[in-house]
Amino acid sequence: MDIVDLRSDTVTRPTPAMRKAMAEADVGDDVFGDDPTVNRLEALAASRMGKEAGLFVPSGTMGNLAAVLAHCGRGDEVILGDQAHTFVYEAGGTAAVGGVHPRTVANLPDGTMALDAIEAAIRSDDVHFPTTRLICLENTHNRCGGVALSGSYTRGVGELARRRGLRVHLDGARIFNAAAAMETTAAELAGPADSVTFCLSKGLCAPIGSVLCGEAQFIHRARRIRKQLGGGMRQAGIVAAAGIVALETMTDRVGEDHRRARRLADGLRSIGGVSLEPDPPPTNMVYFNLGAEVPVDGAGLERMLAEESILIHAVGPRRIRLVVHYWIDDEGVDRTVAGIRRALARA
Repeated sequence: MDIVDLRSDTVTRPTPAMRKAMAEADVGDDVFGDDPTVNRLEALAASRMGKEAGLFVPSGTMGNLAAVLAHCGRGDEVILGDQAHTFVYEAGGTAAVGGVHPRTVANLPDGTMALDAIEAAIRSDDVHFPTTRLICLENTHNRCGGVALSGSYTRGVGELARRRGLRVHLDGARIFNAAAAMETTAAELAGPADSVTFCLSKGLCAPIGSVLCGEAQFIHRARRIRKQLGGGMRQAGIVAAAGIVALETMTDRVGEDHRRARRLADGLRSIGGVSLEPDPPPTNMVYFNLGAEVPVDGAGLERMLAEESILIHAVGPRRIRLVVHYWIDDEGVDRTVAGIRRALARA
């Protein structure tokens, strides 16, 4: 039986067109700047984000870290949400590697941070405090249910940052999902930010990589940091070729994943003991909770569904995240709903 893997959109595999492009890629030494396929990917990515330049990096985590270190010095401070991926899931790299202090502000259910809370977190010019340099946003926001941040909100943060002499970095790992949900362009959503990182290897299906985009001088600094972090790659055009295919063929179809996420939510809504959060799902992520009356927890449901070749991910004792992507079709959605219904019925 085929596996239905809803643990994350990081499990996506390259499409046949990507595999062909990788096999035929024209390559060079990227550290010397002469890999033509990497150069093409970086230029294409920068154009799609409305920025001057781009930098191909192995992962979004490295892209976010390089961005923070290019914006901040040791002892400086970055303001970010208390549910931000950079704060929760990136191994404390900004502090451990860069010596940049994180100051968290509460994320609201819609993924935003209140503008007055951000402003209140900005340090005064006092020798006792670290110097605030940067504000980080996340779009779509993973831990807040895959919600998309609007362009108007990001513009508000950008205006606040400019007024206070700060920079803005956008962790746009799934920015094309946000653009589809908001019926706008990625460049519109990234416009107010000084820098943006987006992933090629999630819903866009490339096997590896992210791109960091921003002003040319910023990318020049980030390129040095990438080298310091061990991210200088050689004949990287082999994987960059898949990223080009991703940008040319995959960004306009992510709305199909959102439709299937809503189909999945519609099925789950009718199962006793299941509550969606949020409802309806805003993009390609479906979060749901198991009620206290359900005699199985998230880990137990994981094990029960794995017996039916359905893979899910419990993100808390009773909170489960399902992520729809290119390799999940309608039949896979319906199998999942039926599998969860059976599992809870026999629990």
